[in-house]
Amino acid sequence: MNPETAFTRQDPSGHPVPLVLDSPHSGTRYPADFSPALSLEKLRQAEDSYVDELYASAPGHGATLISALFPRSYIDPNRSVLDIDTALIDAPWPGPAQASRKTELGIGLIWRILDTGEPIYTRKLTVAEVKRRITQFHQPYQKAVKDALDAAHAHFGAVWHINCHSMPAVSSNISEEGPGKSRSDFVLGDRDGTTCSPEFTALVATTLRGLGYDVKVNDPYKGVELVRAFSDPAAGRHSLQIEVNRRLYMDERTRTRSSGFETLRANLDRMVKAVADYAREHGSHVCAPGHDHHHEHGPDCGHDHHHDHDHSGHSHGHHKH
Repeated sequence: MNPETAFTRQDPSGHPVPLVLDSPHSGTRYPADFSPALSLEKLRQAEDSYVDELYASAPGHGATLISALFPRSYIDPNRSVLDIDTALIDAPWPGPAQASRKTELGIGLIWRILDTGEPIYTRKLTVAEVKRRITQFHQPYQKAVKDALDAAHAHFGAVWHINCHSMPAVSSNISEEGPGKSRSDFVLGDRDGTTCSPEFTALVATTLRGLGYDVKVNDPYKGVELVRAFSDPAAGRHSLQIEVNRRLYMDERTRTRSSGFETLRANLDRMVKAVADYAREHGSHVCAPGHDHHHEHGPDCGHDHHHDHDHSGHSHGHHKH
């Protein structure tokens, strides 16, 4: 597969703001070389189904939206490339490997099991196929997110990033908090205040609570690789993970959208608009003359931002795929 098939990128259709959303786990294109032992129906349990659709209106508010097309059960773009389960490979891994708690649970870079505990493979993977998954899917996706964040930061002096996920209504056997726990409507994760300003987390929490939702912060999800790798609040790079409860919009058994889907999508549109307004205001503030960072941005800093083609990914031929 070509890297173009790893993700879609939708650039702003509205006035561009320094806001990037990414949906790493909503992909449904299962590569032909996957060769799992489980049925597609079972593998789909790992998908954050329809999350890309829930946030589809974001470009209309000036945001960039990046969505993975491949499934996380094939390779997980929200993991470090080092998070390799060497026991799953048929030969010594030739590069560095640093297994995390996720790999211990069986859900590292390459998943060994589903949340149910069922093994995905009855075989070992070759070094070559793991490398191919990294170079054709994992790296292009992470690069797309990084490129979008870097471009917005260079243009506006700051950037806000929402990493979009969905969660089962009830915790599974491999959940850190143990099985059978009911989840709140939303869980926001900023890795205990390290990936974004407290103000940004509070804005999203307050907006969602104002829409009638129960919101928890860093409980039980704190955020994983994408918010960790690309955030630097002191430098104006703010990343927040958002988990939405699947019971709000789908039937987890049949994986079909429920009657609540459109209501949730409309409310997420309101939340994204609030964040876009915030990013527009605060991005231009950071870019104002006399700010500590203004020297990084050149003579255009502080001008209007209609030159969105400068950072809209014009070299990406795959926006519409």
